[in-house]
Amino acid sequence: MTATTYQPGEIQGLIKIDASKCKGCDACKKFCPTNAIEGASGAAHSIDQDKCVGCAQCLVNCPFNAIEETHSAIETVIKKLADKNTTVVAIPAPSVRVAIGEEFGLGTGSLVTGKMYGAMNKAGFRIFDCNFAADLTIMEEGSEFIHRLHATVKGDPNAGALPQFTSCCPGWVRYLETNYPSLLPNLSTAKSPQQMAGTVAKTYGAKIYDMEPEKIFTVSVMPCTAKKVEASRPEFNDAWKYHKEQGSRAAEYPDVDAVLTTRELAKLFKMLDIDLASTPEYKGDSLFSEYTGAGTIFGVTGGVMEAALRTAYKVLTGSEMAKLEFEPVRGLKGVKEASVTLFDNELSQNVTVNVAVVHDMGNNIEPVLRDVMAGTSKYHFIEVMNCAGGCINGGGQPIEGTGSSWLGNI
Repeated sequence: MTATTYQPGEIQGLIKIDASKCKGCDACKKFCPTNAIEGASGAAHSIDQDKCVGCAQCLVNCPFNAIEETHSAIETVIKKLADKNTTVVAIPAPSVRVAIGEEFGLGTGSLVTGKMYGAMNKAGFRIFDCNFAADLTIMEEGSEFIHRLHATVKGDPNAGALPQFTSCCPGWVRYLETNYPSLLPNLSTAKSPQQMAGTVAKTYGAKIYDMEPEKIFTVSVMPCTAKKVEASRPEFNDAWKYHKEQGSRAAEYPDVDAVLTTRELAKLFKMLDIDLASTPEYKGDSLFSEYTGAGTIFGVTGGVMEAALRTAYKVLTGSEMAKLEFEPVRGLKGVKEASVTLFDNELSQNVTVNVAVVHDMGNNIEPVLRDVMAGTSKYHFIEVMNCAGGCINGGGQPIEGTGSSWLGNI
């Protein structure tokens, strides 16, 4: 694999099939959410890159290890860690901390946040937990939904489109852009937590780290290969744009410089002779290691919606939900739905909010989108995650056994 830094200019062909290893068993077709796998049964397959969303579900479910990523930034990150003039900031996603321990002999699903922080600190990373950015996303996406809801109820012709879709899953965003561009106005305008973290690290974070932003190298650690494609999108250089407005003459740089999967972070630790299992726990090095439980549950299907509903309820009613656990959006049913009736202080009336949660996108999203297109959808807010189970089962997670992804073939 080629060591790559994600400069502006989008990655193409992230996931490829090695025809010499492919047996034509069709396992990849079963798990591809966009029907991007081409080739007859028994013959070597290939990937239609125009349809591929980069999720790597085919990769983690291939029983013959015939599918691979074409981009890895491990070598680049190691070089940056050795550069005394660079501050390397790790941005670990919620799901990473409950999976990376498996690569070091710890039990499946072990929560190893402190050890992960310790290993990152030993490697030379500063820590900007993506959970912190997930909390920012909750506030932004939840506030946007409230604005759209209020504007619609008041008959504002400029109200944002409802239902509002979540925007934190890059596989889902790419799918919508490619297949349903007319529904893009329904997509939340909020960046994903990864992209918020990269921007904040190089703006406000530059003050915290006491360093010029162009000397900050941001490395997100994700359970998701599609995050590499997202980080490479040329529009995601807002930190550079901000500093340019302040008079900086630095060359253009992306908000997120590199993305490592959970598997790749484990490999990096091993290359640096760091054993996560025996590493002492560490609490982090700044306020960027602080976060709420709402940010943590972003890693599983329904988590974004549950966190957003908690926030919306608080903002609309002025009080906390009596029971924070919003169980109707939990579990592994393909499409989950719930309704919440609450008294909206601004509107001075009861408002019922209908929500839906979709995961395992390839098997479940089409009927939902058809209803939205037809104007018959009953929902106001819809969370969509590409992978079955959500990010916890992403294509960048440890592969358990032969041909199984983290949650198994659910």
